Amino acid sequence: MTGNMGGALEARGIPSHDNLVAEVEGVIENVGGMALVTTIRVRYKAKIPKGKREEAERALAVHDKGCPASQSVQRGIKVEYSAEFEEV
Repeated sequence: MTGNMGGALEARGIPSHDNLVAEVEGVIENVGGMALVTTIRVRYKAKIPKGKREEAERALAVHDKGCPASQSVQRGIKVEYSAEFEEV
């Protein structure tokens, strides 16, 4: 997932190497008496060039569409993405 986000940023002229960080949280709930992961929350942090916020937001919006891991997991687990972009 993070690799696809990095690629989406790079495609838009935003460096991601040594810049993109992902914080991931798994939510476990009791479902029918069984502990199951029901939600994965991914929060990215990246410094982006001034004036590139729109491109960064677009990368966030589309990055998971071509990610096999994300698409596989989303068949049974809700995946939420957010990002904190700091313009430098």
